[in-house]
Amino acid sequence: MVDEREVIDKLRNCIDPELGINIVDLGLIYSVGIDDSRVNVLMTLTTPGCPLDSYFVRDITDKLKTLKGVKDVSVELTFEPPWSPVKMSTESKDLLGFVN
Repeated sequence: MVDEREVIDKLRNCIDPELGINIVDLGLIYSVGIDDSRVNVLMTLTTPGCPLDSYFVRDITDKLKTLKGVKDVSVELTFEPPWSPVKMSTESKDLLGFVN
């Protein structure tokens, strides 16, 4: 059975094509749940009108299904709470020029 650490590590391979930073360090992943062979990801986007929603769902699903024991992936998008740069890792803020 896959564990949450493995899932988070795999999600670090999902790169936002506009920003060039992974979705974990951008603070887009709100939670990960594992139910036997199913992984449930709750995430947000930087803006509600972001045109990359289907791209992220497909990329996350494809990458997580490469993990041993993962048969199904569910990606749910939410905008509550809204994303803000505060959710980003320090490294991501530095790369994008945000002042800490």
